[in-house]
Amino acid sequence: MVSGLRLLSLPLLLGLLLLAGCVQTGLARPTPVTLTLAGSTEMRPVLVELTQAYSARYPNVDFQIRGGGSTLGEEWLAQGRIDLAASTRISSPETIPSGLHRIPVALDGIAIVVHPSNPVDALTLLQLRDLYSGRVLDWADVGGEPGEIRLVSREDGSGTRALFEARVMGQEPVSLTAVVMPTSWDVVDYVAGHPQAIGYVSMAYTRSDALEGRGVKVLALEGRLPTPEQIRDRGYHLARPLFLLRRSEDSGPAREFTDFVLSGPGQAIVARYHVPVR
Repeated sequence: MVSGLRLLSLPLLLGLLLLAGCVQTGLARPTPVTLTLAGSTEMRPVLVELTQAYSARYPNVDFQIRGGGSTLGEEWLAQGRIDLAASTRISSPETIPSGLHRIPVALDGIAIVVHPSNPVDALTLLQLRDLYSGRVLDWADVGGEPGEIRLVSREDGSGTRALFEARVMGQEPVSLTAVVMPTSWDVVDYVAGHPQAIGYVSMAYTRSDALEGRGVKVLALEGRLPTPEQIRDRGYHLARPLFLLRRSEDSGPAREFTDFVLSGPGQAIVARYHVPVR
C-alpha cells in the first residue's frame, strides 16, 4: 500500500519540481526594457556604439535611436515622448525645459570642411563670416583658385547650426544661397562631391575611418585645428560640450545608462569619436 502511494506520487513530484524550476527561471530573467533616445544627429555615431556596448552587458535593455535635432529631442523628452535626449545646444538654465537633468558626456569641435582639391588650408573667423554672409563669393578672395563658393549649412533646430551662427555669424544671417542639409553625413557627402563647397560638421565625422572614402579636408580656424588637445583646452573657437538629458526624477534604466556613459568603459568609447569629460 505504501509502495503504491509512492509510485502514484512520483509524477506529481516531478511536476512540482518542473514548476518550481520554471518559477525560479522566470524570477531570474530580467524584465525587457526599451529606451528611446532622440535628438542630435551629430551624436549618433558615438550613441550607436555606446548603446550596443550597454546592450551587450545588459541584454534585456534595447534602444531605439532617432534623430530630430537637439531642440526637438529636448522638447520630446520634456513631453514624455522619449526616455533620453542627445543635445549639442549650449543653453542658459532658464531656457532648459523644467524637470530635465542635463549631463555633459563629451567635448566636441565643429570642423570647417572643404573638398581636398581646394588649396585653402586656413581661414580666420572674419573670412568665414564673410563667406557665409555672402559678402565674399569667390574662393580667389580668400587665397584659393577662382571659382564660386558653395555654402553648406544645417537645418533649423540643429545645435551645430545654432553654435556656428552664434560664434561665427554673430548678428549676421547666413546667406540664403546656402544649401541646407539635415545631418552632418549629408554635409560631408555634399562637400566631397562638390570641389567649390564649404561646410561645417562635428569632428566625429572627420575621422578617417568615419569618412569611408568620402573626400573632405579640415581647415584651420584662426590657426588652430579641432584636435582633442585644442578642444580639451578650449583653444579651438568652435569647441563645445555634448549632453545627454533625462528627466530629473528618473532613477531607473535611463539614469543607469547615463551612469555607464560616464564610467571608464563608456568614456573609452566616447574617446573614439569626441573628447571624454573624465
